[in-house]
Amino acid sequence: MRKSLSWILTCLTLAACSLPVDAAPPPTPFETATTQPALVPTSTSLPVDTSTQTLAPEASPFCDDSRGRELINSLTIAIQSEDGSLLSSLVSPSHGMEVRFYRDGNAINYDSEHAKFAFETTYQTDWGLSYGSGEATIGSFKEIVLPSLKQVLTSNAQVICNKLKTGGVTYEPIWPYPDLDFYSVHFAGTDEYGGLDWQTWAVGIVMPVDKLYIAAFVHYVWEP
Repeated sequence: MRKSLSWILTCLTLAACSLPVDAAPPPTPFETATTQPALVPTSTSLPVDTSTQTLAPEASPFCDDSRGRELINSLTIAIQSEDGSLLSSLVSPSHGMEVRFYRDGNAINYDSEHAKFAFETTYQTDWGLSYGSGEATIGSFKEIVLPSLKQVLTSNAQVICNKLKTGGVTYEPIWPYPDLDFYSVHFAGTDEYGGLDWQTWAVGIVMPVDKLYIAAFVHYVWEP
């Protein structure tokens, strides 16, 4: 009897040793902290009045301030070199940088931290309805906005203070921020398309204390 009990205990011990044991899950790796903020641009924050006159006062102390042209030059360098840190340094600390790819489309606001990563992020933004297809234009800043900015903001661009410089239009071009001085940066188009591929980016500028900052971008093109 004692021998049988010993034999049974031995079998149970061996069986226990052979039973599969669930392995413990591997340690969860620490998530690497990143300095990049959650890239979800906010909605419009600047006052908008689409019924205002097309032109801001062209003869003004703002237009005589050489720092305006210097700011546009720095912006051009930031766009052409895709320098997020430089772009971030140009963005208004209080207003952010409001971008309208369509003049009457969605206004997407980038604060200085989001602007720093505008050339990198793949966040899909709704920029509004396409003038051609009527469908929503969805894509990142780099996919949708940057190619146009690179074509327009060059050393050969026409830069005009407080006046909307456009090509032929089927609408009334209006600067929607009556309290902001601005520069028109204009690409005249190509002979291949009879100039209909012109583009203008109007750049709204603020001066909170003693430095000029970018507060808004509005895009104007020929519309069918």
